[in-house]
Amino acid sequence: MLDKVQVRLGLVGYGEIGSTLGAGLRHAGLQVVHAYDKYAFDGPFASLIQRRAAEAGVTLVRSNRELSESADLIISVTPGSASLESVAAFVGCLGAQHTFVDFASATPKIKVSVADTLASSGALLGDASIEGTPKNGYAMPILSSGPAGERVRDLLNPWGMNITFVGSELGRASGIKILRSVLLKGIEALTDEMMLAARHYGVDDVVLASACKTLARPWMDTVESLIPSGVIHAKRRAEELEMSAEAVADAGIEPVMARAIVARLRWKQGLGLKEHFQGVEPADHKAAIDAMLARLPPH
Repeated sequence: MLDKVQVRLGLVGYGEIGSTLGAGLRHAGLQVVHAYDKYAFDGPFASLIQRRAAEAGVTLVRSNRELSESADLIISVTPGSASLESVAAFVGCLGAQHTFVDFASATPKIKVSVADTLASSGALLGDASIEGTPKNGYAMPILSSGPAGERVRDLLNPWGMNITFVGSELGRASGIKILRSVLLKGIEALTDEMMLAARHYGVDDVVLASACKTLARPWMDTVESLIPSGVIHAKRRAEELEMSAEAVADAGIEPVMARAIVARLRWKQGLGLKEHFQGVEPADHKAAIDAMLARLPPH
């Protein structure tokens, strides 16, 4: 068990995530927490940001340079779409005494570009991804990777954070999160589309209960049920989803998700996997995925 070590923490961004981390760490006893948010003093949510910071005992600063002068460990919690713009403002501000970790939800490619932008600074660099939500508090599950991945874990976990180091390769933590989001955010969008149409037909409660019953089993059981059988039954499932898309459209809802599923299933059908496996389901999901990957064009 590592001891608590006081470190000067700087947060880039003081929205929902930044304020949750700042308040939690200050309450846990971290003495110095500063934050820079470009909207903190001039923006539609300036008063909210200032109030949250004041209540937590977090000091707001007015520039990236001021933050770098006030902190040794800097965590960026801006949206992923702003990662490169945000980090560019730190060029010339950081030195070998700094540890900089980008927590934004972004691709591994973006995280490598963030590190490349700061490479000449001499700072210890890493990336992280948040798997939980602010509802979990500042102990939300977080993955870290890259050269600074272990350091950010070792500095903040003793204060109550929940950071798991997943490897020294920069971008690994972010890759896990961003690809996981294909499924989890997809489930959200699919559920929206299903429920909007089901409400039109007056069967939303029944449809949701039926879906919940099917999905109540362990997720790996679902994976091993759907993926191996899917390479055999892609055509039939595509035809069913075409009917689903039609029903959604009849309810006055654009069947964006249903049509996307049809396109993916038709793509899988076109790989000829039913013929490849001679109509017999492969042993497990890995064999099915391997077969699909073998038919992709060179990348």
